[in-house]
Amino acid sequence: MQHWARRLEQEVDGVMRIFGGVQQLREIYKDNRNLFEVQENEPQKLVEKVAGDIESLLDRKVQALKRLADAAENFQKAHHWQDNIKEEDILYYDAKADAELDDPESEDVERGSKASTLRLDFIEDPNFKNKVNYSYTAVQIPTDIYKGSTVILNELNWTEALENVFMENRRQDPTLLWQVFGSATGVTRYYPATPWRAPKKIDLYDVRRRPWYIQGASSPKDMVIIVDVSGSVSGLTLKLMKTSVCEMLDTLSDDDYVNVASFNEKAQPVSCFTHLVQANVRNKKVFKEAVQGMVAKGTTGYKAGFEYAFDQLQNSNITRANCNKMIMMFTDGGEDRVQDVFEKYNWPNRTVRVFTFSVGQHNYDVTPLQWMACANKGYYFEIPSIGAIRINTQEYLDVLGRPMVLAGKEAKQVQWTNVYEDALGLGLVVTGTLPVFNLTQDGPGEKKNQLILGVMGIDVALNDIKRLTPNYTLGANGYVFAIDLNGYVLLHPNLKPQTTNFREPVTLDFLDAELEDENKEEIRRSMIDGNKGHKQIRTLVKSLDERYIDEVIRNYTWVPIRSTNYSLGLVLPPYSTFYLQANLSDQILQVKYFEFLLPSSFESEGHVFIAPREYCKDLNASDNNTEFLKNFIELMEKVTPDSKQCNNFLLHNLILDTGITQQLVERVWRDQDLNTYSLLAVFAATDGGITRVFPNKAAEDWTENPEPFNASFYRRSLDNHGYVFKPPHQDTLLRPLELENDTVGILVSTAVELSLGRRILRPAVVGVKLDLEAWAEKFKVLASNRTHQDQPQKDLLCVLIDDGGFLVLSNQNHQWDQVGRFFSEVDANLMLALYNNSFYTRKESYDYQAACAPQPPGNLGAAPRGVFVPTIADFLNLAWWTSAAAWSLFQQLLYGLIYHSWFQADPAEAEGNPETRESSCVMKQTQYYFGSVNASYNAIIDCGNCSRLFHAQRLTNTNLLFVVAEKPLCSQCEAGRLLQKETHSDGPEQCELVQRPRYRRGPHICFDYNATEDTSDCGRGASFPPSLGVLISLQLLLLLGLPPRPQPQVQVYASRRL
Repeated sequence: MQHWARRLEQEVDGVMRIFGGVQQLREIYKDNRNLFEVQENEPQKLVEKVAGDIESLLDRKVQALKRLADAAENFQKAHHWQDNIKEEDILYYDAKADAELDDPESEDVERGSKASTLRLDFIEDPNFKNKVNYSYTAVQIPTDIYKGSTVILNELNWTEALENVFMENRRQDPTLLWQVFGSATGVTRYYPATPWRAPKKIDLYDVRRRPWYIQGASSPKDMVIIVDVSGSVSGLTLKLMKTSVCEMLDTLSDDDYVNVASFNEKAQPVSCFTHLVQANVRNKKVFKEAVQGMVAKGTTGYKAGFEYAFDQLQNSNITRANCNKMIMMFTDGGEDRVQDVFEKYNWPNRTVRVFTFSVGQHNYDVTPLQWMACANKGYYFEIPSIGAIRINTQEYLDVLGRPMVLAGKEAKQVQWTNVYEDALGLGLVVTGTLPVFNLTQDGPGEKKNQLILGVMGIDVALNDIKRLTPNYTLGANGYVFAIDLNGYVLLHPNLKPQTTNFREPVTLDFLDAELEDENKEEIRRSMIDGNKGHKQIRTLVKSLDERYIDEVIRNYTWVPIRSTNYSLGLVLPPYSTFYLQANLSDQILQVKYFEFLLPSSFESEGHVFIAPREYCKDLNASDNNTEFLKNFIELMEKVTPDSKQCNNFLLHNLILDTGITQQLVERVWRDQDLNTYSLLAVFAATDGGITRVFPNKAAEDWTENPEPFNASFYRRSLDNHGYVFKPPHQDTLLRPLELENDTVGILVSTAVELSLGRRILRPAVVGVKLDLEAWAEKFKVLASNRTHQDQPQKDLLCVLIDDGGFLVLSNQNHQWDQVGRFFSEVDANLMLALYNNSFYTRKESYDYQAACAPQPPGNLGAAPRGVFVPTIADFLNLAWWTSAAAWSLFQQLLYGLIYHSWFQADPAEAEGNPETRESSCVMKQTQYYFGSVNASYNAIIDCGNCSRLFHAQRLTNTNLLFVVAEKPLCSQCEAGRLLQKETHSDGPEQCELVQRPRYRRGPHICFDYNATEDTSDCGRGASFPPSLGVLISLQLLLLLGLPPRPQPQVQVYASRRL
């Protein structure tokens, strides 16, 4: 077998030496040494420059934010409240007006209130990816807030003055994107004006629930939610509580910590979390699922619930926010005030705020609930029906904002958010936020007002930050990344969410964006702590096509981005320390090399693919490379490579590499007969963006990415010594007909390493494309003692498997159509033996950015989801018609008539992009790579009468494993099959992960206490009395099956009660 292995090694090496042209290309580079310079990437200088550029970019946004916040506070202070203000007195652009005019059932169409709404013209602006109007602002008001209320009209009145400040900001900084004021009343005023992206279902957008608003409106929170599940909680009330808890969780961000417990006589956590956990997306999902399993039974025991909550908040042995502490209690009512518990745990300092929520319709005395909240610096709310849930589960933020307002200028600090999806279509953004305070006083000599007016925000698109990072000088495997205090990536080449839900931030941890190891944990911690650093590490990287794992050396360098919570890192392979910069000052040579890009030269010089880069501002992009090349040539006929509108570095390097690869054709490829060695093509790809495929006809079947930096073969060749084999993708179904047509090939590539003085770099990759069928026949001879392919070899199975475990070649004809498949799908028994004998190592990881098809809805029956359906006996019982259950049902039905899809709409779907058909999910990925065994190895697959002997040996200077085995005699010993394909997953067990949380830091500022805070305003109810006549009429209509007449919209009137 070792003899066969040497023959295979010699055959591959001989072909690559003759056709690959590695040595010849080195000589070509040296012969053209006067046409380029060797530049050095100095990691520390590079990363500090980029960090400084990002700091300058964000600082310009900070100055604009401060101007806006100061102006807003002054405008509101100077505003005179008008009790008799009317809708027709206010003229503004309602961002949802056009959508509502198109909807004949819209409340505003019915009321004819459009007289106060401007009609605007818009122009397309590529910077916003939207149509905008720079002369006006737009206003968005949540669907469940009445636009004609006095509070809203006064808000619209004074915020109109912000329009001029928005425009002045843009004049000073034309690169500004969305400038937004999110009001605590729910009004959003943004600039420039653009129509609202109305979803197909109801629009549930409320600025007060956006990640950037929550972060700007209050300091981090430690929250314990306790839910009364005693027997007195009726079915409908319990449903309201479950929904309320889920809505409450949506008001928390990754800077917050939370736990949820239910209580009756005893208290217990609803999930597997036994302590406060970070309120990230995955933990909140666990809570939301667990809450649905709560069952009402037993008697009410407030003492058990509150003692559990206080114990949770006093646990100092865990990671937590260490700022605002609060308990949120949901109950249907009770008489116990549990004063002894508060005396023991919270008085006299009252460091924990208590918020109480009376849920459902009932006749209990709510005084004890009000007292609990008022005695503990909290607030009392009532949630009588589904329509009151959203507004009452978010207004606690106004209470938490009091210490910030009272702190004044000390609290006026700009914070930068996590990455999230912009609601107006800008894509992934970060937002700078600044709270806006009420500077008025309640009266002469009165205390300072403690209301937060809202949050000012300015968006920065991630693409604008990426433009400040080096382009193409870092090589195919070098990159820049940035993380925040949570360890989430702001910039990273692997930050590519397949689908986004703008209700939640995009939270990809650095250790999930890369393959985690101890070195990266240390780097992450140092970056979060705001330190500088540099470290060379040996680590694992996943290939671009996610089929392979390579063990590589990487240099990490990092610095903090001053005045922000971000830290910037640079990753460079050792071979990317230096790069080539073309110096084509000779215009005659420029023209000569440029002619080799013309399609007329392809027949003799081979087909050229050019990387679709931004060579010039006026170059039209295209996904079709032929069309892109045509656009490029047309532009180059109008401008020179030295034009100011072009990137001279990219253009000169492209033209230089065109000439260099043409010389390779001239010196090596043109005079060789590829058929002699059964080659379909030879090729070369370069850092400069050229991929030359010879002969020209081979380009018809070339499927690799025209951007070398995005081609898996290119990046892997740079990271591996020797020849890298790449079989066709495993999902490609190969048929004998395709093999006969010579269209299926195996890529073999290797990097060209230049040594110029003491500087080593790898500016290109060369390779060949093997004819699969011809080489499979050749393999039969090489891997045997035969001298001719027609001589049969019946007893032995001979295969070549690559380092990812994929079949490359086989001496069995029936396996040819399985080339490129994971070998376990071909011979599960043998692949398992190779794995068990350490020829392969397995690496499992999770992709948190995957997109999955939506799950089909279950059979919900005829009733709307989550609605209590009364029985016929209920209908016939007069007492039931006057009960709280009937009244609550009426409110839900009335709400359902207004929003006909309320009960069916998933919140994410209701708020999301109407074109979205997929949802985010977690996929488990499994890759295999060569293990520790390098030598030749014999082993037996022990299976009784079906045992098999096999021999395995790595082929020198390749990524191949040569395996010779006895053919399986029977199938009685089928072993478990190793899996390599992506599989849907729930991700790692969250209950275990929270026991070893990743390192993070919260914001460095905390405003949770102010001695001058006035806590006297601490509770109110929100309900309107039931009308028996309306109830009976509605029920009769439902019983008779008559369609109810459209009802006027029930609005939640916004008010600033705090």
